[in-house]
Parts: sequence; structure tokens; C-alpha cells
Amino acid sequence: MPIYEYRARDQKHACPQCAGGFEWIQSLHDPPLATCPKCGAPVEKLISPPAIGKSGASLDDRARNAGFHKLKRLGKGEYEKQY
Repeated sequence: MPIYEYRARDQKHACPQCAGGFEWIQSLHDPPLATCPKCGAPVEKLISPPAIGKSGASLDDRARNAGFHKLKRLGKGEYEKQY
């Protein structure tokens, strides 16, 4: 089930939970929350960017660590291992 982020529409009438924003797990078929489950203040659904990780190692380093070899072409049909 996806995790959605919500934040209070009016910070003056919000509890600490919804004033700073909170995450809520719900089904795709459930309607979005209209109020904070803790204090009942009106909330809005936030649009957040997807979490896409990036590796610190280069593709060559990861391939080498996985046991692959890089080949350098020496001539027609002739290759040499790089690592």
C-alpha cells in the first residue's frame, strides 16, 4: 500500500503532528484524508518526489565487483581483458 503525505491547511489550528506534515498508509482505492486523524484539522495531500536511489560507485566499479571483465578491442576479433 502506498504512503501518502499530508499537511494541515491552516497552521494556526493544527496539532504538532499535522502542522509539520505526516505520512499515512492507505489503499489506492481509499479517498484522500480530509482531516487530521489526531486533531480533526483540515489537511491537504502533498505531492512528493519519488525516492530514487543513486549508487556512489560507478558502473565499471560495480561490474568489476560482480565479477565481470571489461574488454578492450585490439584488432578484428582480438580483445584484451582490462580488469
